[in-house]
Amino acid sequence: MDLRSLRYFVETVRLNSFTQAAESLHVTQSTISKMVRQLEQEVGAQLLIREGRKLTLTDTGSVVYARGEEMLATMRQLTEEVRDTQSAQSGHLTIGIPPMINLLFTPVLKAFRQRHPDIALTLREDAGQALERQVAMGELEIGMTVLPADPQLGLQTAPIASYPIWALAARGTFQKHRTTLKLKALANMPLVLLKDDFALTRSLRHAFDAAGFEPQIAAQSGQWDWLVAMASAGMGVALLPEPFIHRLAIGRLDAVRLVEPELQWQAAHVWRGPYLSHAARAWLDVCRDVLRA
Repeated sequence: MDLRSLRYFVETVRLNSFTQAAESLHVTQSTISKMVRQLEQEVGAQLLIREGRKLTLTDTGSVVYARGEEMLATMRQLTEEVRDTQSAQSGHLTIGIPPMINLLFTPVLKAFRQRHPDIALTLREDAGQALERQVAMGELEIGMTVLPADPQLGLQTAPIASYPIWALAARGTFQKHRTTLKLKALANMPLVLLKDDFALTRSLRHAFDAAGFEPQIAAQSGQWDWLVAMASAGMGVALLPEPFIHRLAIGRLDAVRLVEPELQWQAAHVWRGPYLSHAARAWLDVCRDVLRA
């Protein structure tokens, strides 16, 4: 089976468009169509049903797409491993970082650039759960998330840092001089949370389930600073890790630490399989040195 035609087919299905696949792969649309037809001839079965602009996978097409993604991910890993053996110092590394975690990594980025100036570093920002899936599919070598990671993805994990989670609300929401709040007390309060595709929200929902209550969610956002603004306006209680509490001017906010149980925001690296490139290992070493200090 020709890998190029397989790659064109997978990209067409992923984007659900011959036109967008052609743009993504920098070829003509006729080339994409020709390659997909060639793959269908090699397989001996129709893979796509074309209904106007809509593309639907046949049963055979679903199998070829699923296995094709795995094969292409394996080829990407093979390329990275071969490249890694050819250079012990130079290379390229793309790291997936969630928007919340990235604020803590400026010192790490600075140290990495000083130690490894010949390694090209690219940062890809996305929600933690999305990055986990990208790592599992081989689209990213290494990413960051908030534990626990999705166990079905079978990823390797390495904790980076752990901080308690605090509750933020408009001044006067909590009793005066209170410094802690039991988790179950949140059952009777409206909450403003990050969107469900954020790993922190996944972790919080697990905690709510374990405590036996369904949260009253007033609003959700993909921006933690907007959550703080909503909490300040009295819309609900925002739940954020300790490092972000120290970054805020909380004159109009009450801030209390969650207890019983004390919830932890555990940031971690995730990767797939036992192999890591030289560049990825160098990144992990710098993280350990800087964050441990």
